[in-house]
Order: sequence, then structure tokens, then C-alpha cells
Amino acid sequence: MGIRIKILLRQLMLEDALKSHALVESRKSHFFTNIGLALIGAGNPYGDRYGAFGDNQFRYTLLCYAACEAPLVLTLGGYMYGQNCLFLVNDWHASLVPVLLGAKYRPHGVYKDARSILVIHNLAHQGVEAATTYQNLGLPPEWYGALEWVFPPWARTHALDKGEAVNILKGAIVTADRIVTVSQGYSWEITTVEGGHGLNELLSSRKSVLNGITNGIDVDDWDPASDKYIPFHYSIDDLSGKAPCKAALQKELGLAIRPDCPLVGFIGRLDYQKGTDLIRLALPELLQDDIQFIMLGSGDPDTEDWMRSAESTYREKFRGWVGFNVPISHRITAGCDIFLMPSRFEPCGLNQLYAMRYGTVPVVHCTGGLRDTVENFHPFAKEDSGQGTGWTFFPLSKDSMLGALRFAIQTFREHRSSWEGLMKRGMSRDFTWDSAAAQYEQIFEWAFMDPPYVG
Repeated sequence: MGIRIKILLRQLMLEDALKSHALVESRKSHFFTNIGLALIGAGNPYGDRYGAFGDNQFRYTLLCYAACEAPLVLTLGGYMYGQNCLFLVNDWHASLVPVLLGAKYRPHGVYKDARSILVIHNLAHQGVEAATTYQNLGLPPEWYGALEWVFPPWARTHALDKGEAVNILKGAIVTADRIVTVSQGYSWEITTVEGGHGLNELLSSRKSVLNGITNGIDVDDWDPASDKYIPFHYSIDDLSGKAPCKAALQKELGLAIRPDCPLVGFIGRLDYQKGTDLIRLALPELLQDDIQFIMLGSGDPDTEDWMRSAESTYREKFRGWVGFNVPISHRITAGCDIFLMPSRFEPCGLNQLYAMRYGTVPVVHCTGGLRDTVENFHPFAKEDSGQGTGWTFFPLSKDSMLGALRFAIQTFREHRSSWEGLMKRGMSRDFTWDSAAAQYEQIFEWAFMDPPYVG
């Protein structure tokens, strides 16, 4: 293990920086003992309750160098991968890998037959740091342009700030052989000014290698016929357990047990992206109707306080669970009639996929993966048999969201056969990883058809 540490540190060309890095000695042994776990400090791999870790760039740079070396020096699964391999690079945290392939390996004849594919889960996170940190990345000076980033004047800290920075995700967009997002809709959105977070022009220039593939879900963990967290089981062929799940959830949360009352749920981070501010704005008007509403999530402290306050104000209709709890998330997904997702942007989204699998009808903002996966209800299509799996709304506004929710509530109350059709169509959709994997295999084939990136 000591030899591998020396090899990696030498290649990083960071000996001087490491000497002054206060956290290195305490983390170095742990990192190379288990490189995955070494990225996790208190909190999560990216930060804690105080924000992002200050040494994130260093830690993920180390990860990328290790990722490039591993196929050459480690026996993985009983054999060595060698140079003819493919690197699947997830977000900015691994985005130095394709840059390293082009800057430090291929010029010396190494990895000349390898390929890299960048997978973008959320373009809002790009790994941007001060331009002076470029010297810590171990890259040749002539490669600075691949990572160069300049903030617009309005985003700079003061009048003398030139806004110069390095953007690690940009480096991967420039150098990766193919680019994939986690839904087809999101692959288009990131090429627009509204969704590109400053990288839309660069991404538009790479449209020929840009694709979208909707994430799959774990259909063993999320299966209403066998879910260990829900009190009653059901399936597309036998929905009899759905109503008892609703009654059990109402009882657990202290709401009136009413099968006729629409039960609406939300699960997600409490932040601006997820549209929780829109829920806050709409809730007083929404709860004038005879419905019940459940929220589960954590994040913005002000929204957490609002949830607690709203539970006191609307004691007969609203429950707010601050925090995250896996069993209760399953029971909310199974017990609710309607699942609300008013996300401002949603690269893929998983909760709407879970909801449909559990016969819970989604109402979502028409964006990204939500637009791709939720088909808008059309009651008179296909010879009056209906089509669609839920409701989408646009634009993102209180009135638009309330309009879609009211359509859903009315259909639940007055058109039970149509509602059952919505449930079953959602439950029949194929959102397995088998389907997603087949699409990834096609991207892999395309990646090897073209020559690799050479700077």
C-alpha cells in the first residue's frame, strides 16, 4: 500500500501542497485503505451541516488520479483491466479523469484505446474554484484553457475581482468522448440559457455526442407486492392492499381515516430547486378543499420551521415530517393518492417513478426527467379508455400547480374508473435498470466507434 501511495502522490505533483495541507496526514492512510470511504467525513462525501468541505477539490483530484491508475496496477475482479477500458465519469467530482487521459496519459501512449463518458446528474454543481488552484491539479500549463472559467461581472465579489476560476466539470465536457444526462429532457435543457448554468454554449457545441437516459429504479427494493416497510401488499393485478395502506398511514400520522379524502404527498429536499416555496405559497388555498397533505423532507431551516408551524395551524389536514426516514418514505409513497413534485428543474427524479410503481398518481412540473416520465392524463383518448399516468403543469406558478392538483382531486373523487386506469398505467411502466442499461450499452458502443479525444 505504501508503494501505491508514493506512486499516486508523485503523479499528483502535489508534494509541496501536501506538506502544507493540514488534513493530509490524518486522512492519507484511510484514503488509500478504502478510497470510497475516505471521501466521507462527518456528514456526507461532499459536506456537512456547515456547507461544502473546504478541501473538496483536493480530495476529488486524488480520487481521479487513483481512478486513472487503478486499471493499470490493481487486480479488479480477479484480473487487471489494463489500458483498453472505459471510464464512466459522474459529475464534477470525477471530471478530471477525461482531462488526465488527454493531458497526461495519451501523450505517452497510455490509454490510447480507452474512452471516457461523462454522466451529468445536476449541472448546477460544477466544481469551480479560484484560478490559483490550477497549479494544485498536476496538469501541464497549456491545459489551463480546458478548465478556464470567468464569472460574469455581476457574480464577482468586488470591483477588482477579475472573476478568474477553474471549472472542473467544464474540463470533462471539453474532453470526454461522450456525454450523458439522466433524462432526455434534461439533455436538451442544459443546452439552453435557462438550464445551462453558463455552460449551454459549450454543451450545444457537443450536441453530436450528447444523449439522455432516464435513471432506473431498484424494483426489488421498491415493489408494493413485497415491500417490507408497508403494512399491506398489492400489485397491478390486485389493488386491494392500496386502501389499507392509506388508512394505516392516516392512523400513524394522526389524520382522520377517510378513504374518500384525497391524500397528497411530497417527499424531497426542502430547497429552492424542489419548489417547496411554491407549496408554502399555495397551501392555504389548497387546504380550503377537503384534502389531506403530508410532507417529508429536510434542508432549508426556514422551511423546516414552516412545516412545524403549518402542522399546528392545519392540525386536521397537514402533517410535516422534518428529517428523512426510509420506512416512512415507503409508507407515504404507498399510502398517498397523489404525489406532488413542483421542482424548478429535475434532471431525472426518482420519487415520481416510485410513486407510479406504487399506484400513486404524480402531479409534476413539466421539466427535465419529470416531463419525460409522467404522461399527461387525457380522459378521452383511445376510444374513451383514457391515457396518461398523471398531470404535468407549466409554467411553474401557484395557479398552474393548483389547477393541475384540482384536476387530479376531481378525477379521484368523481371518476374512479379513470383513476384506476391512471394507477395501473403508471404501475405498468418499465423504469427498471435493465432498460436503462441497454441504452448505456449503446452509448458505450458509440464511444468506441469514434477516435478518442486528443488535446
